[in-house]
Amino acid sequence: MNQVNKQENAQKHILWTLFKETFLLSAFTFGGGFVIVSLMKKKFVEDLKWIEEEEMLDITAIAQSSPGPIPINASVILGYRMKGILGALVAVLGTSLPPMIIISLISFFYKQFRENKIIATALQVMRAGVAAVIFDVVINLAKNVCKTRRFLYIALMVVAFVATYIFNISAMVVILSCIGIGLMDVMMHIRKKGETA
Repeated sequence: MNQVNKQENAQKHILWTLFKETFLLSAFTFGGGFVIVSLMKKKFVEDLKWIEEEEMLDITAIAQSSPGPIPINASVILGYRMKGILGALVAVLGTSLPPMIIISLISFFYKQFRENKIIATALQVMRAGVAAVIFDVVINLAKNVCKTRRFLYIALMVVAFVATYIFNISAMVVILSCIGIGLMDVMMHIRKKGETA
């Protein structure tokens, strides 16, 4: 009986921690999906040690290439990874509540917010911080791609950057192309294994 109680308490603790951390990350994150993904990595990989860094990169890739907001997508995957469907629902609730509350409040006072010079200045300053956090995410992701020492992955990273930044090719086209190339690479890898077996 004590063992069952301990397991229930442990499950409740994980769910509460999942809700609390996703709520706090979402409430204090400004600047979009990449910022919250970076903070999720610090919290769930480095602090709580719930998942490995490589798994967080996989979550980031799936969240980015799936339809919908990146933070919600990442929360669904992270919550499901921790506690199945209940974990996914708890994580999504934690992630979506702060923006809903904040945007609801702002909508009531939109005119005052728009015309307030202090708030306009604060938003400009936050943009600088957001740029720094996004830059940090980019550097970390690039380092992890380079660590694979696979020419294909490094070349894809460079080509994707050039395609989007210089030639203004749609990010969706780039992502779908990378998925196609990745699938072909996996199929060739499986075929080679089959021939050597």
